[in-house]
Amino acid sequence: MASRFVHLRVHSEYSLYDSTIRVKKLVQAAADAGMPAVALTDQANTYALVKFYKTALGAGIKPILGADLWLENPEDQTAPFRVCALCINNDGYKNLRELISRGYSQNQHFDKAIVRKEWLFAQSEGLILLSGHGMEISVSALLKASSKQQKR
Repeated sequence: MASRFVHLRVHSEYSLYDSTIRVKKLVQAAADAGMPAVALTDQANTYALVKFYKTALGAGIKPILGADLWLENPEDQTAPFRVCALCINNDGYKNLRELISRGYSQNQHFDKAIVRKEWLFAQSEGLILLSGHGMEISVSALLKASSKQQKR
């Protein structure tokens, strides 16, 4: 039985520095490749998610909603970490939107919405976080924060 590949970190035309792929072409490429699902994770924005969601469902592909977040780097403010946040459910989608909005309104640096670690810990419910090389964020700290939040 062949394994089926699913992209979990894809940028669209709404991530101008990283991609020029249009949402409909992304979904069509995923369908042509036989992918059962695909994620859209534009940089610190959710502008394309409604269009992506409707287009993917129309093509018979499960849409995975998310975004790449810029996470505050306490050692170097000019070099934030990047973390991919994928929504598990409506709570995750709501938390993702709020984190991005808060980054833009309260902690914007060099035209980037920077999410603070404590915000992420407090609003991680309904999100799966994928971190990359060089990330010092602790999964155990996220689990502790999440369990404290669930006890409330």
